[in-house]
Amino acid sequence: MGRRGALMTRIGVLTGDGIGPEIVPAAIAVADAAAGAEGIGVEWVDLPFGRTAIDSHDNPVPDETLCALDELDVWVMGPHDSASYPAPHSQRTPGAVIRTRYELFANLRPARAFRGVRATARDIDVLIVRENTEGLYADRNMFAGSGEFMPTPDVALAVGMITRKASERIARMAFEAACERSSHVTIVHKANVLRLTTGLFRDVCREVAADFPDVVVDEQHVDAMAAHLVRRPSDFDVIVTENLFGDILSDLAGELAGSLGLAASVNCSDTKVMAQATHGAAPDIAGRGLANPVAMILSTAMAVRRHGVASSDGGLVAVAGRMEAAVADTLAQSTATADLGGTARTREFTEAVVERV
Repeated sequence: MGRRGALMTRIGVLTGDGIGPEIVPAAIAVADAAAGAEGIGVEWVDLPFGRTAIDSHDNPVPDETLCALDELDVWVMGPHDSASYPAPHSQRTPGAVIRTRYELFANLRPARAFRGVRATARDIDVLIVRENTEGLYADRNMFAGSGEFMPTPDVALAVGMITRKASERIARMAFEAACERSSHVTIVHKANVLRLTTGLFRDVCREVAADFPDVVVDEQHVDAMAAHLVRRPSDFDVIVTENLFGDILSDLAGELAGSLGLAASVNCSDTKVMAQATHGAAPDIAGRGLANPVAMILSTAMAVRRHGVASSDGGLVAVAGRMEAAVADTLAQSTATADLGGTARTREFTEAVVERV
C-alpha cells in the first residue's frame, strides 16, 4: 500500500438528529486533526439529512443528498430519530434508503475493551460481520411492500430471506477480515431449527472457508454464542452471521466491552463505506453536552481506514490509526463522559482526544 494517495479527500456528512449535531462535529474535529498531522486535507461535504431535511426539503433523504453521495466513496452518518418523524416520513428510515441504494451489504461491528473503562469482559476483542440486506428485517427482503404483514387483525407474519449470493459475499468479507486479525472465524447460525434458511447461510460460509485454508473455522448456534461471549469472549475473533443475529450479538458484545457508547460500526459494500455508530439518537440528552462521541469517532476512523485500504492510500490508514490511538489514550487517562463514569462533557472529551492526536 502506498504511503500517500490523493492529498485531498472528500467525505460526506449527514449530521442527523438528536445527539448527531454534537457527536458528528466531534468526529470531524478528531479526523481533521489526524489528517492535518499526516499532511492530508479533508473536504467535508455537508448534506441535507434527517429532521432538518424534512423541514427544508420535505424529505429526510432528499434527491440532492443522494446525487451527492453517488459521487462519494465515504461518508459519515449521524443517528436519526425516524420514529418521531411526521407521516409519511416515518415509514422507512433514512438509513434504509441509503443502505439499499448503495447495497451496503456488510455491517462491521467491532467490540473491544479499553483501558480506563470498566468492562464486563476485559478480554473481549471481536469483530462481528453482520449480513445487512436480508433476514427477518421487514425493510430488506421484499421487492415491493413490507416483509411483515397481517392477514387478519389477530395474526402477524414475517418473511425471512437468505440467499446464496448474499451469504457468500458476507462470508468472504469475514474471512478476509480474519486474515488481517487472528485468522479465526466463527460461523453463527440456528440450523438446528431454521434448517433451510440459516442452514443455507451456514453451508455457504463453509464453502467459502475452503478458499481460506489458513483460517481456523468453527461454528455456534446463536443462543450458545450469546452465552459463550459472556463466559469466554477471548476465544473468539471474527464472528460472521445473518442480519438479526448479528444485530443482537453486536449489542451484547458492545455492552460487554463497556458501553454501546464505545461501539463503532460501518456499513459498506466493496466500493462505498458509511460510518454509523451502533447507538441511536438519544433525544433525551440531545443538546445538553452529555453525549459520548467515542462510537462516532471510532466509526469515522473505521470508514477512513477502509477507504484508505480500498484506494491504496497509506496516509488515510495512518489517519485512522491516529484517531483510534488518541481515543484509546484519552480513555486510558480516565477522561470520559458521564455514561462511562467520567465527568467530561462532549466538548471537553473531544478536545482531549484532539490534543492527543
